[in-house]
Amino acid sequence: MSESQTQAPPEHQSPGGFLGTIEKIGNKLPNPFWLFVILAGVVAVSSWLGSLAGLQATDPQSGEPIKVTNLLNAEGLSKMVTEAVTNFTSFPPLGVILAVMLGVAVAEQSGLLSALVRAMVARVSPKMLTFVVALTGVTGSVASDAIYVILIPLGATAFHAVGRSPIVGAMVAFAASSAGFNASLILNITDLLLAGISTSAAQIVDAEYEVNALANIFFVVPSAIVLSLIITAVTEFFIVRKARELVDHDNLETQELDFSSSVPNASDDDEYDFSDDEEKLALHPLEAKGLKAAGAALVAFLIAFFALIFIPGSPFAGPDGVFMESPLIKAIAVPIALAFFLAGAVYGIVVGTVKEASDFPDFMAKGIETLLPMIVLFFMVAQFLAWFSWSNLGVYTAIKGSELLQAWDLPPVLMFAGLVLMVALLNLFITSGSAQWALMAPVVVPMLMYVSVAPEVAQMLFRIGDSPTNIITPMSPYFALALTFLQRYYKRSGVGTLMSLSLPYSISMLVGWFIFFVIWYLIGIPLGPGTPMTYPAS
Repeated sequence: MSESQTQAPPEHQSPGGFLGTIEKIGNKLPNPFWLFVILAGVVAVSSWLGSLAGLQATDPQSGEPIKVTNLLNAEGLSKMVTEAVTNFTSFPPLGVILAVMLGVAVAEQSGLLSALVRAMVARVSPKMLTFVVALTGVTGSVASDAIYVILIPLGATAFHAVGRSPIVGAMVAFAASSAGFNASLILNITDLLLAGISTSAAQIVDAEYEVNALANIFFVVPSAIVLSLIITAVTEFFIVRKARELVDHDNLETQELDFSSSVPNASDDDEYDFSDDEEKLALHPLEAKGLKAAGAALVAFLIAFFALIFIPGSPFAGPDGVFMESPLIKAIAVPIALAFFLAGAVYGIVVGTVKEASDFPDFMAKGIETLLPMIVLFFMVAQFLAWFSWSNLGVYTAIKGSELLQAWDLPPVLMFAGLVLMVALLNLFITSGSAQWALMAPVVVPMLMYVSVAPEVAQMLFRIGDSPTNIITPMSPYFALALTFLQRYYKRSGVGTLMSLSLPYSISMLVGWFIFFVIWYLIGIPLGPGTPMTYPAS
């Protein structure tokens, strides 16, 4: 959530072939808000038709019949109106995202996140540069969409500074920030957002079920390293050669480690000047001091956090010492918000971006401004999910789907692969991860619960299928943004150029990440603390 959301995406050429078809179909889809308005209407009409047809299914757990309920009678229409506000305000992700963003906004507006990204790539040996830029981009999802604007030019500049192609640096940053968005070394807003939607979907089957924000953390953290290694391998074994071929194709005179003149067939006046970018890449001594102070504050915060959880007699210790039952874990959004706030505040005070107390609420207000489109979307998503639950269409569809899966008797790995592939294909058209999961979760999560797959597993499979195809869909505004950055360093770049450089990352990350998940699943390692692999937990 950053300035990148408010700027108009740059114009770009429409691709042909398969990608052109994707763009044409995607352009005909309505805004996600109106998509959920339409879907809510479809649910209402379907509930009426389903009740007329007497649709019902037998709950495999209780053995009780579940009938589709008509929402278009007097009782249903009245409920739609009287509970609309409650649906919205009780929507699990809403309060969590707003609370966390208050802290993240202070870290972002104070300059902490930008300085942290630059610090990670500024002083790295050439041999480690690809991996570090990749890991920074994958973990950079903590800065949400701002990571694209921050890291792509920084990646290009960092590569240029060590005599490597800025084209390669830009692609490493883009692949990591976009295709690796759903992995991270640290807990971030994505974990909170998806967990809230998964909770709403799981409660269609089990009203008491709750998906914790830490549900995937054990798997997501090593995934960040695995994806960074995949990006590094693809870069060094393919993209470096491909970038050199692009330059050589235009008869540009190059040397293996000299890409200072990276614009083919251009005059000196047209060449991109990296001098300003390289100055911006370097950390000012005051910024370095601010990062050290923020790091010390964060370490002190974490010590206090774990002490409050584990010290006997602490009001925040879990009952009987159960870690996951601690109030600080069950309401993890609050500690996360406080951690970002504290680190951002300390950094801002040291470097001078925070001058008075009123700066903090101003920063928070700016952060909330970036969430406004999501809040608008959440209002309609909340209505859609509530209506889907009231009508019993969600349970009915899930039971029938689970019966079909049981009849097919698919091996779990094959079933998981089908879900990941479905998510990846749908992501080509619906690029908003929250909108896509809100659309799929009410059916996918309950259906898999009925075949003993835990909601946390379904959520992780969604994450695996969702982000790797971000970099190859022309429907994403950041696809056009990446193309604009790429054209700085290679002016002949077009959609085809970007696609030829993006596809190897997308395919390799999708396949490699899924294989890593299968190995993790078959070994039986939990996805997160207290996270079951099966439902009911066994």
